[in-house]
Amino acid sequence: MAMKARFIPYTLNFKRPSGTSRGVMHTKETYFIVLEYENKIGIGECGVLWGLSPDPKEQYVQKLSELCRDIHLGLDVLLSDLQDFPSIRMGLMTAFDALNAERDMELYSSDFTSGTHDGIGPGIAINGLIWMGDFTFMKTQIKDRLAEGFRCLKLKIGAQDFNEEWNLIRRLRLEYAPEDLEIRVDANGAFSVDSALEKLKRLSDGHLHSIEQPIAVNQWEIMAQLVQESPLDIALDEELIGLSTPEQKQKMLKHIKPHYIILKPSLIGGLDYADQWISWAESMDIGWWVTSALESNVGLNAIAQYTATKSISMPQGLGTGSLYLNNITSPLCIKKAKLHYDINQKWSFNSLNL
Repeated sequence: MAMKARFIPYTLNFKRPSGTSRGVMHTKETYFIVLEYENKIGIGECGVLWGLSPDPKEQYVQKLSELCRDIHLGLDVLLSDLQDFPSIRMGLMTAFDALNAERDMELYSSDFTSGTHDGIGPGIAINGLIWMGDFTFMKTQIKDRLAEGFRCLKLKIGAQDFNEEWNLIRRLRLEYAPEDLEIRVDANGAFSVDSALEKLKRLSDGHLHSIEQPIAVNQWEIMAQLVQESPLDIALDEELIGLSTPEQKQKMLKHIKPHYIILKPSLIGGLDYADQWISWAESMDIGWWVTSALESNVGLNAIAQYTATKSISMPQGLGTGSLYLNNITSPLCIKKAKLHYDINQKWSFNSLNL
């Protein structure tokens, strides 16, 4: 029996508009690769994020069509032609892993998927995400996340007036000491080169854990200087995206020498590439954590199961599964600021009309 492959486009609808420094999102486009072989099905998500993913948009659907047509060539051959399509590469590899799974969508076995406590395995500590919006909305989110038990918050900043953003952080820190609440901020490259260091110095007064991508990408000299001069630890996010060769990636790390890197597998080309980044970072004493990039529960599941196989000691960025009205029904759930896998809950792909 020959393997069959097809792809399914899908639009995820946000429960409420979600703001970043790049604008407000109401929907999120994604694609699923479905493999069928010997009465088994494997599903992987191509979690493209237009405006950030380096995948060529004009050629995207055509590439998916070619991939499904040529599925008989096998994984290794197909991967060799996907360097320019990191989200498709991620989707294809995880679709094969899902096809080969012994249990439905258990791609990478670990305690996370073991169901040791009434069907729920030990969870992965995650940060609570605070979306950009008016300050009343942001304060409401903070209050909700704290009530849910989160003690690590990630605030999106850079789209509002900086003084107001700083005052929000300052008031939060006055109420919660650093040992009681870890605060991370993500600027998504929004700071200007001229103002970045001054803003980093002010933010450091809030005893923050780190800031993600304070300035725009591809300014290695300036970013390296910021890392050296900033009193606040700097984490690189977008800087990792679009680098295609191991030489480029290692050169960037050695040049900038960030305190942390943040791995978004759908945007960097897959879990094997995440492994490379981790190996290089650890050899340079650079910290790291893993973050989802607005995937559905299909992509989040793959990323979470992968992360659970690693030795992790800090909250990860895997709390985006509850953002959508029409997410894929899955065993993933958040309890007490941890992402869990509940084997009592079943996957349902009814919305995909498989």
